[in-house]
Amino acid sequence: MHYIFDPLCGWCYAAAPLLAASSLPGLQLQWHAGGMLSGQARRTITPDWRAKVMPHDERIAALTGQPFGDAYYNGLLHQIGATLDSTPPIAAMLAAETMAGRGLDMLARAQTAHYVEGQQISTLGVLQSLAQDLGLDAHEFAAQYQSALADTAADHIQESREWLQASGGQGFPTFLLEYTEAASGRRVGQRLDMSPWLGNAAGWQAHLQQLLDAEAAPA
Repeated sequence: MHYIFDPLCGWCYAAAPLLAASSLPGLQLQWHAGGMLSGQARRTITPDWRAKVMPHDERIAALTGQPFGDAYYNGLLHQIGATLDSTPPIAAMLAAETMAGRGLDMLARAQTAHYVEGQQISTLGVLQSLAQDLGLDAHEFAAQYQSALADTAADHIQESREWLQASGGQGFPTFLLEYTEAASGRRVGQRLDMSPWLGNAAGWQAHLQQLLDAEAAPA
């Protein structure tokens, strides 16, 4: 299964429990971070930005039960001028993946740091602290992070956007199940609608298992 997302996407945070519930035997998960706020799309926090994202955050909290901390609502979102840049946390994910296969653990930690703890996850100091929280060596992480930032993050973002376009997804997050069609032997992709399962991770997991069982059944 391909997961196409962005670390600073509120609806990707909404989908975090579904992502965690997607660890099933026989299902390989591949992630693609699309750089929603990268490059020229980088933003700074302003009163207008806060007014724009607050209703979405409140809807996500009501729909899914995902926690949003006071340090986020009344701390980070009032830090006028703070940078919102997707590339640094993506580079941190790539570094964690290279070091220990823990890119998705870095995503989960970064989302909590942003939405609950109100930390600026676009800054190196915060990302280094999050890496240490995961038990990653600080010096190696810093080196891998700088390498990803300089060499691989831009390519990863571009490839992720190509995956999004190829999947027919309308934005972040998008789940795409890729499998071999029994009748033809072709590799095909099935985009999955997560919306009925938001706030119901157990139901999502059962839905995925049914799909896997159906694909494994004799033609």
